[in-house]
Formats: sequence, structure tokens, C-alpha cells
Amino acid sequence: MRTLAITQNITLDGSIEMLGDWFDPADQDPQLLEATNRQSERADAMLLGRQTFEDFRSYWPHQTDDRTGITDELNQIQKYVVSSTMSDPEWRNSTVLTGDWIAQVGALKGREGRDIIVTGSITLTHALIKSGLVDEYRLFVYPIVQGRGRRLFPDGYETPRLQLVEVRGFQNGVSLLHYTV
Repeated sequence: MRTLAITQNITLDGSIEMLGDWFDPADQDPQLLEATNRQSERADAMLLGRQTFEDFRSYWPHQTDDRTGITDELNQIQKYVVSSTMSDPEWRNSTVLTGDWIAQVGALKGREGRDIIVTGSITLTHALIKSGLVDEYRLFVYPIVQGRGRRLFPDGYETPRLQLVEVRGFQNGVSLLHYTV
């Protein structure tokens, strides 16, 4: 069975909603970029909510001088977008999941392949957490206190103890915390 991993950029106070300018995908510490690329190499599918998908689609395919490799990776990886309103994703290697998308994601996990990663997509992330489909959390914690914004876990949600897999710090103050469920 494939691993479904939540891979999020998160503030020290737990917000994954980017209300300020605390995250810039083009401004990466070399070691942090290497860790991000290592996460991407483990995956062959990305699951996104409609809004995050549209944000990515309007930005990444149009980058012509991306030295991070993120543009190439996002153009190549199989993308699944959960949406009840989108019919044509208008980005290569993209498939729209409609209807009972929870069952469809469960079926994707059951197929042969590498990891399925989820990033951004707060509403989708909350639904996946509540459904019990999440296997791992790979959190890039930024040394920022935003003081507001939607959090990684839905209000009132409790999870059994998570198992720490990896902790790594980077020169720019970001830390990677990797947990399994």
C-alpha cells in the first residue's frame, strides 16, 4: 500500500495558512531544498484541493528560470485535484477527482506506486486527517509566529501518539519534523 503523506510548511504556532510572506518557494536554503527534493523523489503522485491546485497551476508551469527544480517536478508528477466544480484541470498529468473522492483516494493508496503527497489544501488536509487516510506528516516548521490562520489539524481533532521518524534543522532556522501515524 502506498503512503499518503501530508507535507506542509507550517509556522511555529501551528498555522499552515500563509497570511503573510513567511514562505517563498524560490528562496530555499540549499540543505532545505535537498530535503524537499528528497521528499519529492519518494513520491509519484500529488493530491491537491481545487484552490491550491489553481494557485500552483497559475504559477509553476510559467516559471522559466527555476533553479530549484520544483517546476520540472510539478509538471511531471501525476496530480490529482479534488473538486466538485472543475472539469478540465488544464495542466498536464492532472486528473480531477469528483464524487466520492475519499473512496478514490483510498483506491489510489491501494495501487502500486510511490508516495502520494498532499501540500497546502487546508480543507482537503482536514478531510483526509478525519478520514484516517494519512500515514505520515512531514512538517517544515518555519521560525515564525503568525498568531492567526488555519491550523494543520481540525479543531477538536485528537490523534493517538505519533511516531517520530526524523528531525532535522537547517541554516535558515527551518526544522523538518517527520512523523508516522
